[in-house]
Amino acid sequence: MNILIIAGEESGDLHGSALMKKMKNINSNLVFYGIGGDRMIAEGLKHSFHIKDMSYLGFVEVVKHLPHILKVRKTIINLVRRHNIRTAVLIDYPGFNLNLARKLNKLGTKIFYYISPQIWAWGAGRIEKIKRLIKKMIVVFPFEKDFYLKHGIEAELVRHPLIDRLNGYNYMNREELYNICGLEKDKEILLIMPGSRVHEIEKILPVSLAAAKTLAQRNDMQIVIACSQNIDEKYFENLIPGEVKVVKNYSYDLMRHSAFGIIKSGTSTLECALHGLPFVAVYRASKITYLIGEKLVNVNWISMPNIIAGEKVVEEFVQDDLTAGNLEKYISSFWESKDDQNVMKEKFKKIKSLLGKEDDSHNAARIITDEMDEIREKV
Repeated sequence: MNILIIAGEESGDLHGSALMKKMKNINSNLVFYGIGGDRMIAEGLKHSFHIKDMSYLGFVEVVKHLPHILKVRKTIINLVRRHNIRTAVLIDYPGFNLNLARKLNKLGTKIFYYISPQIWAWGAGRIEKIKRLIKKMIVVFPFEKDFYLKHGIEAELVRHPLIDRLNGYNYMNREELYNICGLEKDKEILLIMPGSRVHEIEKILPVSLAAAKTLAQRNDMQIVIACSQNIDEKYFENLIPGEVKVVKNYSYDLMRHSAFGIIKSGTSTLECALHGLPFVAVYRASKITYLIGEKLVNVNWISMPNIIAGEKVVEEFVQDDLTAGNLEKYISSFWESKDDQNVMKEKFKKIKSLLGKEDDSHNAARIITDEMDEIREKV
């Protein structure tokens, strides 16, 4: 009944907690060990490390934290041995999880990968590793299932967990949101979501904020920064002027009631698209990380709405293109064009339809628990 579950970032914590809840509904005797955030811990995870301990991204950050990474991996392997864990669920976070999978495989642990890493962007090396190590990929995009099956890897398509989360979310109306967050009632919201890692925020927020201030002043808007769950609001005090609001815990309400967003590339771009919020995607990494990534990654876009749609639905400003001037110029033009806004919103609806076709009863929790039963019967 013991299960290892590993999430290394906030989006993984979100999906992992929902998965744990569904699995416990099927079998209340399950016990979860591993790495997660506040949501997974609230669902009963016996955590060895918090996602805050894993908050690094990019080649430079990984090298800098290598001793810690090796310590975490060793601790997890010892945990698996100690509790005789036969089943592992790895959620995205490929740099750590695929290396851990190699160790788990040697212990005879059956590995399920939920929320596929963007393996289709990284070439054949990681594909072969998955084929060798992972029992089953549980994927949320139709093109991912086709991709894995083409490479001889067992894969099942399930409804994207964000669809269930949005359907079950209890939204505040505009007045309630404005009251609880202390916002100016007569001004639209220009939303900035700068990421969930400190080193990302430091590279993305100053430029985004510089552009937002000009745009907000020109269009009589108010700027709101959505603070990630694993970032302390006090962290922003040294980065932003006092007149800019920092709001934590109400990201979905902000997405629903904002007029436009400047959004760090990641899960938040898909969440904004599902809420129908017009936005631009932004990202900046260290120069070394970007140069290495540029050589290795083979994709036309970095934001999930564009990747899912197979076309440029939202504008992306990446690395050197991410300047206050570029953001101001594009957003000003977009803001003046109702046609452009309507086209973007219609394409968002099509993206949502692609994620919700699967029957909700055919979900990741059922797939994993059914396979666990088969494993126990064989033993």
